[in-house]
Amino acid sequence: MRLFHFSDDPDIAVFEPRPVLIPSVRPVGREWLNDPLVWAIEGDHDFMYLFPRDCPRILLWGTPDTPEAERRRWLGDWRAVAFVERHWLERLEVETLHRYEMASDGFKELKDAGMWVSSRRVVPVKRTAMSQLDQEFAPRQVDLRVVDNLRPLKDLWNTGLHVSGIRLRNARDWE
Repeated sequence: MRLFHFSDDPDIAVFEPRPVLIPSVRPVGREWLNDPLVWAIEGDHDFMYLFPRDCPRILLWGTPDTPEAERRRWLGDWRAVAFVERHWLERLEVETLHRYEMASDGFKELKDAGMWVSSRRVVPVKRTAMSQLDQEFAPRQVDLRVVDNLRPLKDLWNTGLHVSGIRLRNARDWE
C-alpha cells in the first residue's frame, strides 16, 4: 500500500498530527476524525489532491451500485472525472506540488475514498516535486474537465456515483 500527502511546502521533514482547520459534523463514534491526525491518501485516489491547496473541485467515480447509464453518461471510458473551475486552470498548469510518500505503518484506513489517518507523527520516506498538474490526470485514467462554475454540478450528489467535493467553499457562487 502506497500512501501520500500532497503539499505546496517542499521542506516537510516530519508530519505532526493536527486537527482539521474546519471541523466537520461526523457520524456518532467518528468524532475523533476532527482530532489531531496526519492524513494520507492511497495511490489509487491520489488524483483527488493533484490541485493547488485551496482549489475547489468535484471528483466522481462509479461504485458497484452505479447504474450503467449514469456510468456511461458521466464517466464514459474514464475511471474517474475531476471537475475544476476555468479560472484555476492556469494554476494547475504552473504550480508545483510536493508528493510525500509515507510508510503505511501506524495508519488506519477510513474506508472512505482512499483516506488513511495516523495519530502519530510521521516521517516521510520520499518527496517528489510535481508540476504541470493538468498533465497528471490522463495517465491515471482520470478525465480533467474544466467548467466555468461548479455550482451546476450540485445535483451529482443525487446520482448513483461516488461524488467528493473538496474546498467547495472557494468555488464561485457555491452556497
